[in-house]
Amino acid sequence: MCGICGFTWEDKKLLKQMADRIRHRGPDDEGYYTDKNISLANRRLSIIDLSKKGKQPIFNEDKSICVVFNGEIYNFQEIKQELEKKRHRFYSNTDTEVIVHSYEEYGEKCLEYFNGMFAFALWDSKKKKLFIARDRHGIKPLYYTLLKDKLIFASEIKSILLNEEVKRIVNYEALHYFLSFRCNSTQETMFKGIYKLPPAHYLTYSNDKLQIKKYWEQKFEPLYKSEDYYAKLILKKLEESVKLQLISDVPLGAYISGGIDSTTVVALMSKLGVKDIKTFTVSFGLGEEYDEAKYARHVADYFGTDHKEITVTPNTAKLLPEMVWHLDEPMADPTCIPVYLLSKEIKKYATVILTGDGGDEQFGGYLQFKFMKLHKKLRVVPKHIREVIPLTVKYVPKGILNIFFKYSRDLGDKGIDRLSKFILTNDDAEAYLYLMGIFNEEEKKEVYSQKSKEFTEKIDIADYFNKKFFSKKYPYMTNVIRLDTEMILVEDMLMKADKSTMAFSVEERVPFLDHNISEISSRIPPDLKLKNFNEKYILKKAVRDLVPKQTIRRKKVNFFVPIDQWFSGEILEISKQMLSKEEIKKQGIFDYRYIDKAWTNYKKSRLFYARQLWSVLCFSIWNKMFIEDNMMEFSEKKAKF
Repeated sequence: MCGICGFTWEDKKLLKQMADRIRHRGPDDEGYYTDKNISLANRRLSIIDLSKKGKQPIFNEDKSICVVFNGEIYNFQEIKQELEKKRHRFYSNTDTEVIVHSYEEYGEKCLEYFNGMFAFALWDSKKKKLFIARDRHGIKPLYYTLLKDKLIFASEIKSILLNEEVKRIVNYEALHYFLSFRCNSTQETMFKGIYKLPPAHYLTYSNDKLQIKKYWEQKFEPLYKSEDYYAKLILKKLEESVKLQLISDVPLGAYISGGIDSTTVVALMSKLGVKDIKTFTVSFGLGEEYDEAKYARHVADYFGTDHKEITVTPNTAKLLPEMVWHLDEPMADPTCIPVYLLSKEIKKYATVILTGDGGDEQFGGYLQFKFMKLHKKLRVVPKHIREVIPLTVKYVPKGILNIFFKYSRDLGDKGIDRLSKFILTNDDAEAYLYLMGIFNEEEKKEVYSQKSKEFTEKIDIADYFNKKFFSKKYPYMTNVIRLDTEMILVEDMLMKADKSTMAFSVEERVPFLDHNISEISSRIPPDLKLKNFNEKYILKKAVRDLVPKQTIRRKKVNFFVPIDQWFSGEILEISKQMLSKEEIKKQGIFDYRYIDKAWTNYKKSRLFYARQLWSVLCFSIWNKMFIEDNMMEFSEKKAKF
């Protein structure tokens, strides 16, 4: 969806171009609404009520209110029944129409009634007011920019950029966060002046006045109940969530990794009576070290699903520009590649895919949670003793280290250096940044050009994190989990999932992120999530009679993409080209001396430098595509740098 508020009739052609730019998000139909003050457009991916009655924009009875909408309101039938009792008349069976009548009845408080993933724009012609909202977790994206007396918004940035008044300037604050987390985790975008509407917020625009308000907030104070209480409640709410998210008039399936989250989704689909469940998994064909296909196969056999194992041997050099175009902003999470390729294959069999995304964040499943918990315990050890730990690690054979952390040998000396800093700091945010940061603050100063240093020197991520996330109000591990849930989940996991699936007109649904589940999980004491370093303890207890025992016993394995191997092979040529001295100098963002150092020391710390080079490479392709060359239309011809 997209639109312009402060519309002039000359903008009609622009509106059509904006909608066409995101045709991949909705190839089934298109719809427009224009008036003196407003212009709205929608590209429809037909999932509920495939008839022409579902065509957007959708109106109320007297056509004074209309809406364009991307996403799903899963509980729309329940809301519709209540609204019909209040004498609202419906002309379709869509969830979209429920938004219009809910606004009529409840105003902006209608958001409190919706269970779903959504980004919508509603025009109230009587009040001359635009009302834009985004779902609680930010599953669906929404961007906007304000130009004098004109508000422009869209589901993807590339639509907004079609307006020639929008300047293309690199946002250095966003760049600074990107180099830490592989994604831009700020509320701005990588384009200065273009913003994201934050999750759980709505925007109103009337009489040239823009206001943004938050409509939902999780409570994180622990609520101490018994294990059985939480286990039963989690299972009940998960089943309700999956049942709601099965509503579809088109084929649906599920992505399975063989882990507990995706397996739980498939198990509940089976329990709810879904026949011939289509399941999908991805394999790189590089052996078990990088592969989760055998675990997924076990789950598929256990539940008797119609399983498709997709082996991808991507030509990454050719694929990267295409992916960067779809992602809108630079994103250096290499798992974008398998998600993107899997989505392409899934479209042949299904339009809707259910996944286990959100389970790790909500229930303490990530490896970094264990490391942070260990760090907290290490702080009681005197600093002079802690200093010995990394020195000892340095001389432990890599094969033994890999028993404790699978990829220790590939992180090399630089990885051990980073580990030292992690162990020695007593600062919560610094520990997290040393653990998770692709570049730490010292390395950023080295990799930046002089101009970039000047723009970023006053940005203090650690100070911001300590103030926002490491409050004494909540238990320490609750703060760590909250950081990942509110920032990394939204700007990395969900963003790559939405852009990668919608690139092929596939809708991803995430049952674990039903807000009813989130409101429970945020109150669960952290010791029930990560109990004695046993990840997702309470979730495992909740589903132990539902999923295979092998899945319960299986240790959490992070989905790993072999970028260190790619830098030795298929992307070496494009890397040398895009990260050449001439290209880096022309770009003016980075200092080539650090790039050269990374290549020189690559063999000693392969995975460490591969992640850094990958980040700079992804940014450089984005910069060339969107800032330098204005490549608004992706094509293979233009993508050959």
